[in-house]
Amino acid sequence: MLNLIAAIGRKVTNFFREFGQIVILLVRVTRYFPRAVKDHRLVIDQMAIVGSDSLPLVILIGSFTGAIAALQATNLFDKFNLVAIAKPFIGSSIATVVFTELTPVLTALVIAGRVGASMAAQLGTMQVTEQIDALEMMAIDKNRYLGMPRAIATLVMMPVLAVFSNVVALIGGYILTSVKFDFSFFIFFDSVQRFFAIPEIMLGLTKSLVFGGVTALIGVHVGFSTTGGAEGVGRSTVRSFTLSAAAILIIDALFGYIW
Repeated sequence: MLNLIAAIGRKVTNFFREFGQIVILLVRVTRYFPRAVKDHRLVIDQMAIVGSDSLPLVILIGSFTGAIAALQATNLFDKFNLVAIAKPFIGSSIATVVFTELTPVLTALVIAGRVGASMAAQLGTMQVTEQIDALEMMAIDKNRYLGMPRAIATLVMMPVLAVFSNVVALIGGYILTSVKFDFSFFIFFDSVQRFFAIPEIMLGLTKSLVFGGVTALIGVHVGFSTTGGAEGVGRSTVRSFTLSAAAILIIDALFGYIW
């Protein structure tokens, strides 16, 4: 029993220690945000990796997200023979769930798997091969040169990717409803327009911004703390995605409770 309590205590202690390290990293990285203009080349390179390189995958995921949301919504109404009655509201219901929940969370998970894990692997390799130590020997702060560009790029590009995902998700939802239930373009998008609410868009973009910052911080933190050679880099890659995915889902639940 005592061993179990001790093990739980160690896990709790490790959690708060790592959480504190991430908060300290946040402070150190944000201190260099004003340097983004001077180091714009570093930021633009990372924005290309997070944004344009990830766009095809985000569009693919977004289109099927909208189609699946439309399928579930219409199947529920069809089960009770209410599709005809609910037609004026189905487009808006799909848009609401897409804007506020599905695209922010799924886009963030895609970026966490593609970009966050890549950050951890790249920085972890630099850490175990002592490249980061070499930077510090040249008086180059790793938080400015490596951390700040990745944090800003992810913060900026995540809401942009979410907007693209929203658009293709609506198109995917319309295509499915038009094929399966013969929805017209006017019926679907008139419903979206009539019940459109700016706060829903703002909530989704705010979530994307927070998710992007969390993904970047965890990826950079895990990369900087990598040890154990090539095996350690592999563990850091998996650990970065695991922590990012868990943090995204927990934060999304907190948004749902607070907002």
